[in-house]
Parts: sequence; C-alpha cells; structure tokens
Amino acid sequence: MLDRVYLTKERVREIEKELFVLKTKGRKEMAMKIADARSHGDLSENADYDAAKEAQGLLELKISKLDQILSKCQVISADDFPDDKVYILSKVKVKNITHGIEMDYLMVSPEEADFEQDKISVTSPLGKVIMGKNVGDIAELTVPAGTVKYEILEISK
Repeated sequence: MLDRVYLTKERVREIEKELFVLKTKGRKEMAMKIADARSHGDLSENADYDAAKEAQGLLELKISKLDQILSKCQVISADDFPDDKVYILSKVKVKNITHGIEMDYLMVSPEEADFEQDKISVTSPLGKVIMGKNVGDIAELTVPAGTVKYEILEISK
C-alpha cells in the first residue's frame, strides 16, 4: 500500500526546485569531483576518490528520497479541512497550563515540520495529543517528568 505524504503546494514547489538543482548542478559537480579524484592515480589507495564516490552515493540517496516523496504526495490546503477542530494545516494557539506559556503552532506533515518556524508534525507527541481537539479542550502529554496539560486557546486556518 502506498503511504500518502501530505504537502502544501508551496512545499511541493520547494522540493521540485531542490530536486532539479540536485539532478542537474549537483550531479555535474559530483562527476567533476570524481573525475578530478580519479586523475590522482591508483584508485585502490585514493582517499579522495573514495570520498567522492561516497558523496555521490549520498547525493543519489537524497535524490531518490525526494523523488519518492513527490511520487507519494497529495497536495492539501487549509481550506480542505474544517476550522472547528485541530487538523493538519490548522494554526493553533495552545497554553501550557503547567508553566503558563502560550505557543502558536502550524500543524504540518512530518516532511514539513520545522520547530524553529513553529511548524509541528501531526505525528509528533504534542501533535498527536492536540489533533481533533476543539477550542477549550485540554490535551495531556505524558513526558518523562510527568504529565503536561495544554489548553487549546484558538484554532484558525
């Protein structure tokens, strides 16, 4: 069964652009590095050649991973989901009741998660406990230090 990867239109464009650069410029640069390393003589004792071949393998692995993501992706929009509950692409304001701290998050797929940009994955521990909640609901997250309670303050698109 093909697992779906849910991405925004913007993220699909970013991946397509990155993939184009890797397949064109990245592969060309890698071929030049390998050719340069090969020109240094005996390949059996050539650390530059080994490093270049390993880097080529990593480049091809990244290309393959991005190709796979695009082949399984389904483009979604916040308008695809109601705004009365926390869903993927919901903007959520939560309050950590234990510490009295309010935080704003955008709920995204694991492929788009970026904690520094306040984008949390729907499969992250916090994402899992707040998914499907309404404004005013309390979500409990069990952590090694105990249980942390979060109140859903706002949900928007």
